[in-house]
Amino acid sequence: MSSNSQFSLMRQKRFAPFFWTQFLGAFNDNVFKTALLTVLTFDALHWTNMPVSLLNQLIPGLFILPFVILSASAGQLADKKEKGWLARRVKLLEIVIMLVCAYGWLQHNVWVLIGGVAGMGIHSTLFGPVKYAYLPQHLHTDELIGGNGLIEMGTFVGILLGEILGAMLVSHGDGGVMLVAGITIGIAVLGYIASLGIPESPAADPDLKMNWNPVTETIRNIAFSKQNRPVFLSLLGNSWFWFYGAIILAQFPLFAKDFLRGDHSVFVLLLTVFSFGIGAGSLLCEKLSGHKVEIGLVPFGSIGLSLFGIDLALASQAYVAAQNVTAMQFVMQPGAIRLLADIVLLGVFGGFYIVPLFALIQTRCEPGHLSRTIAGMNILNALFMVVASLAASAMLVKGFTIPQIFLATAILNVFVAAYIFSLVPEFLMRFLAWILIHTIHKVRGIGTEHIPEQGPAVLVCNHVSYLDAVVLMACSPRPVRFVMDHNIFKIPLISWIFRTAKTIPIAPAKEDKWLMEKSFIDIAQALEEGELVCIFPEGRLTGNGDINQFKGGVMKIIERTPVPVIPMALRGLWGSIFSRDKTNPFERAFRRGPFSRLELVVGEPMLPTAVTPEILQERVTALRGNWR
Repeated sequence: MSSNSQFSLMRQKRFAPFFWTQFLGAFNDNVFKTALLTVLTFDALHWTNMPVSLLNQLIPGLFILPFVILSASAGQLADKKEKGWLARRVKLLEIVIMLVCAYGWLQHNVWVLIGGVAGMGIHSTLFGPVKYAYLPQHLHTDELIGGNGLIEMGTFVGILLGEILGAMLVSHGDGGVMLVAGITIGIAVLGYIASLGIPESPAADPDLKMNWNPVTETIRNIAFSKQNRPVFLSLLGNSWFWFYGAIILAQFPLFAKDFLRGDHSVFVLLLTVFSFGIGAGSLLCEKLSGHKVEIGLVPFGSIGLSLFGIDLALASQAYVAAQNVTAMQFVMQPGAIRLLADIVLLGVFGGFYIVPLFALIQTRCEPGHLSRTIAGMNILNALFMVVASLAASAMLVKGFTIPQIFLATAILNVFVAAYIFSLVPEFLMRFLAWILIHTIHKVRGIGTEHIPEQGPAVLVCNHVSYLDAVVLMACSPRPVRFVMDHNIFKIPLISWIFRTAKTIPIAPAKEDKWLMEKSFIDIAQALEEGELVCIFPEGRLTGNGDINQFKGGVMKIIERTPVPVIPMALRGLWGSIFSRDKTNPFERAFRRGPFSRLELVVGEPMLPTAVTPEILQERVTALRGNWR
């Protein structure tokens, strides 16, 4: 497992050119859109007699429209074509669009510029499936969280800088308009130059037959994604994030003006701190996840989105400004720091929420269908954002204040998150495991790269405590099916936890011969489906810290399904309150301290033909060493 910082990717050809290509695209989108919206909103140059409110709804709508119409075709292209080639063609299209828009800027032709908004929407639609399908082809699994974090950070920083630059440029009248025309062309050219360095990314499905009907192709994509339940619900979770964000961010202009009594600089400040939060949260994901796809961060992020959304509403009601304020004056007002902290933390927890979802989709979706899955997600995102706009409008019509909209959205997030996590309990299980190893224990994985990224294997480990399965679950880069004594399923809460984790119950033949046979059938099926299965061959917890004799169940498993066997050893759990030393439970609780360090040591995979219970026990004992 890589121990390098995610920032080392910025020096590597397989990542850096692609990063700058997508960053410059997001940057240019927002320089152009913000400049146009600012010109038309303030109408200092008297370009049109159309209502400003209509234009403010039309322009974002035209940008989103291509995502609904063209995403299905864009996904097919990204699966059919080499991604570097496709990225360069999209960048050439961006240059052409900006050249046409330069004419619109110089001639003050609003309709050419509005057409340019739709053109940039097409540009973003075509690039979207490439953006997330490219990463799994060039990054290792343990780099995906860091890579996605950098991409999300770059996207939001590009959006923020583009909004600031676009608004600043057009404030200088006709000279500023000429600067916008020239700078947007220059950024597009830089994006194309960056794309020339993107390494070859072979087509996932070069023989794919294109279906140009967006309706039928979208339905087919969604139906295909539904077959993989975690991926499909991750798509919905991702789209929910855009629903949540669209409602919150859409309120910022009026929130800054009417509730905070601020000028335009206060609005820019709110966008800045939110973007900073998203960037920080996205980058922190790598450290918090331990260089693996840690979906346990998703519930953590969802909790923060609700908690700080609710506090933002409460803090807004408590804020009072005696007069209109600039950004600097706003910061000095009582309660302002709490508001800004809530907005920053909304961004941070948004990063925790969204980055692992992208990584899960990339790792668990069928590679030949990944771009089309991302395209389907983009369509869902667009539809959710439209619904968000309608929901916010309905709340305003009903007399909701902006803080009340914040509150309603945060509370709704609680119910949506609870629903999604009830459908895919793996999110919640990984969250509980993640909390455990970041509070009570600190766990270090040694040799975890021996756990295969794909395909079946039997994991074999010593059995030290009641936490063994949770620690293994937290350290493994992939979901694990555990085989555990059936008696544990009789304990109400524990039963729910292990059933949620799809644990396979087993019983000795003398207790329940039918259940024992069923257990081996279930294990064989799980391995045939390419899953990891973990067993504790001792059959019971150690009572003195030593490893008990390994039983022969592992032989029965690999005789039915010959797969690699991976020996593992837990170090440091013996002597904790969760171990089974009955001689002195009080001393046991404090022997290692409440925050002891643990280690999971993973050995090299063994061929099934080289395995015996005795050899496995020797390997696990050697991996454990002198630790208990």
